[in-house]
Amino acid sequence: MSADRQGPSQASRRKDEHIELASSQSPAAANDFDDVELVHHALDGVNAERVCLDTSIDGWRWPVPLFINGMTGGSAGSERINRALAVAAREHGMPVASGSVGVALDDPETARTFRVLRDENPDGIVIANLGAGRSADEALRAIELLEADALQVHLNAVQETVMPEGARDFSGWAPLIEAIVAASPVPVFVKEVGFGLSRRTLHRLRDLGVRVADVAGRGGTDFARIENDRRDTGDFAYLAGYGQSAVECLLEGRGVLPALLASGGVRTPLDAVRALALGADAVGVAGVFLRAAMQSETRAVQVIGAWRTQLAQLLAMLGAETVAELASHDVLVRGRVREFCELRGIDPTRRRAPDAPSAR
Repeated sequence: MSADRQGPSQASRRKDEHIELASSQSPAAANDFDDVELVHHALDGVNAERVCLDTSIDGWRWPVPLFINGMTGGSAGSERINRALAVAAREHGMPVASGSVGVALDDPETARTFRVLRDENPDGIVIANLGAGRSADEALRAIELLEADALQVHLNAVQETVMPEGARDFSGWAPLIEAIVAASPVPVFVKEVGFGLSRRTLHRLRDLGVRVADVAGRGGTDFARIENDRRDTGDFAYLAGYGQSAVECLLEGRGVLPALLASGGVRTPLDAVRALALGADAVGVAGVFLRAAMQSETRAVQVIGAWRTQLAQLLAMLGAETVAELASHDVLVRGRVREFCELRGIDPTRRRAPDAPSAR
């Protein structure tokens, strides 16, 4: 049975297990973002008060190039977390995505644990999340539940494979995505859950009508590890660390879709700047914000506000008054990522011009 289609009590327990296991995963001390070096030009700095953080997602203007990525919902504990995230999103004008709304579609009693994202953030950008195995009708219900400004469809074949109760047939995902894109009244984003989107996958998504993708790469919360920890035998331990990083996916995916978002392993505002310099139009953060939201609403507001403030300060330090100007900053790609580029035939020095349209 797909994780997105379980009995109410089973799904609620699984959500709480995911929160516990995800929050216990320590942020990686090193990941592929460390192979991306922004060349420091000591006299290029500008006034931080002049920095504009607006970004364009396939022609849709966002007030900040950061978003709170899809995490949870479906249990009492997750409702408290979503409330804290919604309050922080409201206070700082940051888009926020829900966890998979499939739980609420199957068990309407849990709908409030997702709906809180809109109730506490009535005028903000709220993105509903749903698994790729769901139908267009279910996608419309998810959008309606949150009065969502966009829909995030997640691909999680690795997670489902390791999950004891997960799906084993992924052959119908592509036509379902195509139907969702055709039926949706709001933009549809497709994302991985931490194993990356290859260039071939991005081409396939483009052919299905998808215009925005979150590469969601390796290096952050590892759902293979989470699901393996839920198994009695723990026999999928060898899949820990599987997949491509967000950095690798951004370098490989340039030019395929109108907009690429990046998440997975984003530990600091500097990592977010690195992703933006590599061509991401916005950057999603989950683990850091989850741990803050688990502490309190106040802590979530503080942490998320600090990220927004520091992002503007880093742009000023680098001499970029706009997010688009980061695309022209000198970047060096080293180590394992450079080897990946060599093996995949990618020129790591080639980036879009600063004034190029978002289609890249």
